[in-house]
Amino acid sequence: MGAQTVVSDVAEELARRVATGEYAPGDLMPSVRQVAEEFDMNRATAQLVLGRLESYGFVDAHRGRGFTVRDVRRAGGVDVYRRLFRLSMHAPEVAAEMFGNIVAAERAIVLEALLDYTATERGIEPAVLTAAVDQLETQARSAEPDHARMLELEVGLVRLVLTDLGHTMQRAVLNSVGEMLFEVPEAVQAYFAASADLHVLVWRALLAVWESTAGPSQAQLALFEDLFAMYHEKVLVRFDELLGMGLDSAVHRQSASA
Repeated sequence: MGAQTVVSDVAEELARRVATGEYAPGDLMPSVRQVAEEFDMNRATAQLVLGRLESYGFVDAHRGRGFTVRDVRRAGGVDVYRRLFRLSMHAPEVAAEMFGNIVAAERAIVLEALLDYTATERGIEPAVLTAAVDQLETQARSAEPDHARMLELEVGLVRLVLTDLGHTMQRAVLNSVGEMLFEVPEAVQAYFAASADLHVLVWRALLAVWESTAGPSQAQLALFEDLFAMYHEKVLVRFDELLGMGLDSAVHRQSASA
């Protein structure tokens, strides 16, 4: 095993301890000597491990004191949050809370994009959108749908819409959200709490609205927003189930969003 692999693996383990709360914000991290002893490595390599953890944004270095744990949930950027979410799978309640935040951000961006695109002059060639939905349907109707590929296609469709609307900031955030989801298989699977066919039906309905001259009624738009909210509630509950959190968690999710 190469030195860089050792550094990466041990840094990931220490980052996991930060992510799951084993090391709390403000705590002093194990010293170079302690890391070297625990993981049976020399001190130079242990120093590289702690330096790697600092580059992740999980700790701060203090001359003469060593490294202290950052409050990564409050102060971390997007890259820190992405790593934090992946490593939090070892602490289901932490992971569930983070997933809720991710879903809320995704829902706000996607819903706004779809409603805005419905209400404005649309510049994307209908054939381009139809081709992407056709690919989505091919996946949905396969014997074993590739959920990661389906989610990738759906994110791609929303990217097209955001680009046409000129919503570059929302597109950047959506890209980051997508990266977080694709690194966690349970997150991808949770997005298919409803059947894969339902995803296709929703996109077909949107295409029909976008291709019509009349546009949707206010009642139809309100129904779409309600269905969108219900779908995301199912996604959150399914994620809890995949983490083994049980029925109590699902009830809490539903009551909190009611």
